[in-house]
Amino acid sequence: MTYFIVGLGNPGEQYAHTRHNTGRILLQMVAERFGFLTWEEKTKLKIDITDGIIGRRKVVAILPNTFMNHSGAAVKKYVTSKKKAEKLIVIYDDIDLPLGRIKISKGRGAGGHNGVTSIIKSLGTRDFIRIRVGVSPKVRGSSQPKKPEGEKKVLDFLMGDFKKQEYVALELLAKDVAEAIEMILTKGLETAMNTYNQK
Repeated sequence: MTYFIVGLGNPGEQYAHTRHNTGRILLQMVAERFGFLTWEEKTKLKIDITDGIIGRRKVVAILPNTFMNHSGAAVKKYVTSKKKAEKLIVIYDDIDLPLGRIKISKGRGAGGHNGVTSIIKSLGTRDFIRIRVGVSPKVRGSSQPKKPEGEKKVLDFLMGDFKKQEYVALELLAKDVAEAIEMILTKGLETAMNTYNQK
């Protein structure tokens, strides 16, 4: 069965390097690592799409070209049933994790993320795999995230561009995300969670 991997973000050059576009950025890096073909823009479906093989599994990679809170409408064009949703992997930013950390889960709530909320509503299920990617700096001398406080500061932080050194960290993290996806596809979700959620 085909797996679907979605990278969440906002379309447009002005959002290309923002923290809220982490899922979109990383999926592009991961696709390149696996040698996927050039992204194809499907204007009517409001997505960019490419495909390839990961661990002998066929994979379709999808970048919604809708704004974040309408991501589900774009995803539903390909993930057309709850059965297909079980093979869906969504990559997105998480302000509750420090930059450099990922957490893999399945069947959780949206955690306040508008893109995930949209996908849950559109697909009618929360039973899909998530790879949450930390975007917050660490508290000095700690592994805990240093999150901005207050709705405006949170929004400004997420819509702000990654600093140069943060983007380098994201590029390094793409290796872990790629390996985690391959592990999910070849060895199963539990193995991947046990490996990467404790890193």
